[in-house]
Order: sequence, then structure tokens, then C-alpha cells
Amino acid sequence: MKPGKSGLARLVDATTYSAKGIRACWENEAAFRQEVALLLVLLPFSFFVARSIEQWLLLITPLLLLLIVELLNSAVENVVDRIGHELHDLSGRAKDMGSAAVLICLIMTGLSWFSIGWKNLA
Repeated sequence: MKPGKSGLARLVDATTYSAKGIRACWENEAAFRQEVALLLVLLPFSFFVARSIEQWLLLITPLLLLLIVELLNSAVENVVDRIGHELHDLSGRAKDMGSAAVLICLIMTGLSWFSIGWKNLA
């Protein structure tokens, strides 16, 4: 077996694959585009809401986590769809669980913004 790439070549390949994944999600998933838009709106606002670096991180981290979870949810959905489009309990369950993870991330984001924003803007 031929050994894999290492060092800088591996890093370049990994970065290229990651960029392809982000691009594919952007092109094919409306939810991902909406969540990126949310990040782009809230990121500048976060500098006015947060009163410390810790608060800023508590505002931004859930937004970035939301993008990560949406990427993983989209990956699960694509794998399930690749296997087949016929209805199956396990396929539906996998998609529902991915969707639930996104919902929990959205709730966490809302709670973080509400609690810090309420305290600092009141």
C-alpha cells in the first residue's frame, strides 16, 4: 500500500476538501445560507453587545457551532439520500436527529444572545 501524503501536502489537501464541503453546503442548503447570513448580521453587532472578551466569545461561539452542526446535519442527510429515497424508520430518525441538533444549537444561540444582550443593553 502506498503511504498517504504528509506535511504541507496533506494540509493543502485537507483545506481543499474542507473548502469543497463548505461550498457544497452553501450551494445546496438554504438553511446553511440563512445561518451564515445570521452570523454576518450578528458578528458586527456582537462588538456593541459584549462588554468583555468572555461575553463576546459566549455570543460568537454558538453561532460558529451552529454552522458546524448544520454542516454535519447536511452530511447526514446527503448520506441517507445517497443510500435511497424510500421511506425507512432509520433514515427518518437519522434526519430528525440531525434536525434536532440544529434546533438545540439555535436555542443555545438565542439564549446566549438574549441573556447577554438583555443584561448589557438594558
